[in-house]
Amino acid sequence: MSPIARTFLALVALVVAFYLPSSFAAQKAPDFSLKGDKSVVKLSSYRGQVVYVDFWASWCKPCRKSFPFLNEMHKRYQNKGLKVIGINLDTAPADAKKFLNKFPAQFTIAYDPEGKTPQQYKLSVMPTSYLVDRHGNLINIHKGFKEGQAADIENIIVKALSRK
Repeated sequence: MSPIARTFLALVALVVAFYLPSSFAAQKAPDFSLKGDKSVVKLSSYRGQVVYVDFWASWCKPCRKSFPFLNEMHKRYQNKGLKVIGINLDTAPADAKKFLNKFPAQFTIAYDPEGKTPQQYKLSVMPTSYLVDRHGNLINIHKGFKEGQAADIENIIVKALSRK
């Protein structure tokens, strides 16, 4: 292939990447099926809802600050189609229970003591949250948690809820 043809193909690829609708290149969120407090928690069973998946552990200090925010988002937007799922990564169930006694969750909790789900999501920081649209596509990843970021995260959730 000539250098001109290669350059042309590279330019076409760039144009396609920047101008196609985002749904065209959407990345599906990896499905999971995990033990929850009340039943099995399976991401694909929430298709049609916007799902906020948050990975947390008892030893994670920012997780302590994120739980009030997650509770508020659940309370404020559950009737508008938001499902909040916190996935605990502690290897000892007692550690998770102790955390939840201090920082109660009003949203769904799932447990992954073997740590398989974070591998699927390429988790690198705790906490990390993944926003999944109504079609099962990953639309936002947020690493860490600072209270000053809450309004920005909420705006992203509200935008996702407004899309059908």
